[in-house]
Amino acid sequence: MKKSVILGALTVAGLLAGAAGAATLDDVKARGKLNCGINTGLVGFAAPDANGEWSGFDVAYCRALAGAVLGDPSAIEFVSLTGKTRFTALASGEIDALSRNTTWTLTRDVDLKFTFVGVNYYDGQGFMVPKALGVTSAKELDGATVCIQTGTTTELNLADFFRTNNISYEPVPIETNAEAQQQFLAGACDVYTTDASGLAATRATFENPGDYAILPEIISKEPLGPLVRHGDDGWADIARWTLNALIAAEELGVTSANIDEMAAAPTSNPEINRLLGTEGNMGEMLGLPADWAVKAIKAGGNYGEIFEKYIGETTPVGLARGLNAQWTNGGLMYAPPFR
Repeated sequence: MKKSVILGALTVAGLLAGAAGAATLDDVKARGKLNCGINTGLVGFAAPDANGEWSGFDVAYCRALAGAVLGDPSAIEFVSLTGKTRFTALASGEIDALSRNTTWTLTRDVDLKFTFVGVNYYDGQGFMVPKALGVTSAKELDGATVCIQTGTTTELNLADFFRTNNISYEPVPIETNAEAQQQFLAGACDVYTTDASGLAATRATFENPGDYAILPEIISKEPLGPLVRHGDDGWADIARWTLNALIAAEELGVTSANIDEMAAAPTSNPEINRLLGTEGNMGEMLGLPADWAVKAIKAGGNYGEIFEKYIGETTPVGLARGLNAQWTNGGLMYAPPFR
C-alpha cells in the first residue's frame, strides 16, 4: 500500500475517533445538564437531605464534572442506582458518568467495556458485627449468616475468604444499603460485609453505633472511582482530568477559599497557572473553557476539602485519610502533572 494511502486512512480514522470522542460532551451541552449515576443512599457518599438535595463524597465529583463542562455544578440530574442496575444505566446511555463507590476491576474495564478515570477512594472489604456476638475476628464467623449486596465484588471476595479459611456461611442477598441496614439491625444476618468505608457510613446512621464493631480483617483491594463508557476518549479525558484537578489542587494548595485570588492573575507557580487556565491552553485541548478546572474546584473544594467535609474524621462517618492521603503525606493520592 502506498504511504499516502496509509496516511490518508490514519487521518480518516483520527477524524472519526475525534468525532466519536465529542459525542457525550455534545450531548451534555445540548441537554444542558449532566446525568450522573450515584448510590441509592449511603451517608457521607451519596444521600439526599430533607429537601431531596443530594450531597456526599461521590456526589461532589458529579458536581465538579458539571462545573467543568457546563459551568454550573447544579446542572445535574442525579440517577440513584443499585449495585445491579448501575452498569446497565451507564452502558445504555441513561447516565453520562457513574460515581457510585464502584471498584475498578479487569472484567468491568475490559469485558463490560467501561473506562475508569481514576481512583477517588482506596478501600477494602470488611465485616461488621454486633458486639454482643462476641466475635473479634472474621475467622471466627464459621456458620454465620451474612448480608451481602448482589451485583458487587463483595460476593466473590466473601466466597474466597470463607473457602480459604475453611469455614462456612449462609448468604442473605440484599439489593441496597438501606435494605442491608434494615436486615442487619433486625437480626436477619449476623454480619454485614461491604467496603470498609461503606460499613463506617452505615454504622454512623445507627441509633447506637457503639454497639457494633468493624472487624480488623480487610480481605480485598477495592479501588473505588468514577467511570464512563468505552469508545468516547474525549469524554473520558474530561472525566479523568476533572478528578485529577481536584487531587492536584489539594497538593498545590489551591482551595475554595483562595482559588478566586489565584485565578485572577498568573501566580509564581507555572503548574498552578496551567491548572487554573491563566497560562497555556489545556481547556482548549479538552474542548472546554480555560477556567474549567476553576469551576470544578469551586463546585465543592479540592479533594482534601471534599474528603473532610463528607467522610473525614470530624464527620459521623469518621474516616482517616490513610491510603487516601496525598502522596506527599504517605498516601496514594497522586495526580499526573498538568503539563
